[in-house]
Amino acid sequence: MAPGKKISSKRKLWFVIGAVALVVVLIVVAINKGQGTSGIKVVTGKVQKRTITETVSANGKIQPAVDIKISPYISGEVIELYVREGDEVKKGDLLAKIDPEIYISSYERAGANLSSQKANLSNAKARLAQAEAQFINAKLSFERNKKLHEQDVISDADFDASKANYETARAEVEAAKQSVNSAEYAIKSAEASLKEARENLTKTSVTSPNDGTVSRLSVEAGERVTGASQFSSGTEIMRIANLNAMEADVEVNENDIVRVSLGDTCEIEVDAYLNKKFLGEVVEIATSANTEGVSADQVTNFDVKIKVFPGSYADLIPEGKRNFSPLRPGMSATVEIQTETASNKLTVPIQAVTTRKDTSESREFSAPQEEGDENALIDEDMQEVVFLFVDGKATLQAVTTGIQDDKYIVVTEGLEHGQEIITGPYRAVSKQLKDGDEVKAVKKEDLFEGRN
Repeated sequence: MAPGKKISSKRKLWFVIGAVALVVVLIVVAINKGQGTSGIKVVTGKVQKRTITETVSANGKIQPAVDIKISPYISGEVIELYVREGDEVKKGDLLAKIDPEIYISSYERAGANLSSQKANLSNAKARLAQAEAQFINAKLSFERNKKLHEQDVISDADFDASKANYETARAEVEAAKQSVNSAEYAIKSAEASLKEARENLTKTSVTSPNDGTVSRLSVEAGERVTGASQFSSGTEIMRIANLNAMEADVEVNENDIVRVSLGDTCEIEVDAYLNKKFLGEVVEIATSANTEGVSADQVTNFDVKIKVFPGSYADLIPEGKRNFSPLRPGMSATVEIQTETASNKLTVPIQAVTTRKDTSESREFSAPQEEGDENALIDEDMQEVVFLFVDGKATLQAVTTGIQDDKYIVVTEGLEHGQEIITGPYRAVSKQLKDGDEVKAVKKEDLFEGRN
């Protein structure tokens, strides 16, 4: 055989030996790797005592606690505006003036009518005095004629005439008295009309009903406004708000409203002030749902009012501006209502708690059904459980839970302080793990190591 062919055969032999060795090495590495990663990788944690606070989240707007809508009592043209938006006013300060000319005329006409009715009363009293005098004369004449008639001195015709004059005079006295009463009532009516005209004239001057700030000005001088009536609240010309007492008006979902109580402490975040939290408390809870503009398929909410403590934003008030308010009506707010606090209680991370169906009297539990499983809707008793980490195995433990916050949940029964439990991954805890499964505890950052 030629020397070149021998060299080629030797080279092929070494290639085969190298390939076999590489395969062997890869198999050994795979076996070692498999032996080192037996069981499901999990993250564990300890059962610890903590203080947690349960909260209810809600969104809404910042509004003044006192926000008075100013509407005129009478209709007319606004001829003067004495304030601008943002001005501070005191109770009784003049805010606006409505054209008073027509109301001056009405007042003068009512005064003249009252004077006329007083004159009518005087005439009625004079007629009453005259009628009473005539009645006395007729009465005396009748009494004389009666005696004469009894003595047959005068005829029956003369006696009857005297009696008729007497009855007529008495009726005229009663009529005169009624005229006096009518005139007195007419005076009272005229006085009431005069009082109404005077009040209407006075109401052409719109004054502030309270101390506060003009938070909104809705009209300009020269515009016509409508007065309030039993059918309408009239034209809103401005609003007077007390900006030293602010509140957050929020809507709470019907599923959460049962946990909210008067006096609950709240943390308030306002979009205009980043990284700043204000404090407050629940001061009003609606007893009926907010149904305005709500359709059948929308979520039902309840209105809740939360007083904002002035001390929580005192640092935002510039020096020397005592009445300045950093919170303005209409600002967007997010509120965390602290409904309940549990102090020094056993807690675990929320993701460590899952549910299993109790499938037998021996307290064996089955994992939740996968989506699409036709048995997933079977009505069976559900039990909250956690998985203990004991000697490399997952041990299922039934628990009873209490309140929770956004990270932890209170466990009232089933666990002891310091026990090690499996906290992740979520799919393993909620779906994959079963009682007795072998698991391997790793660090959270190594949980998904080696996955493509």
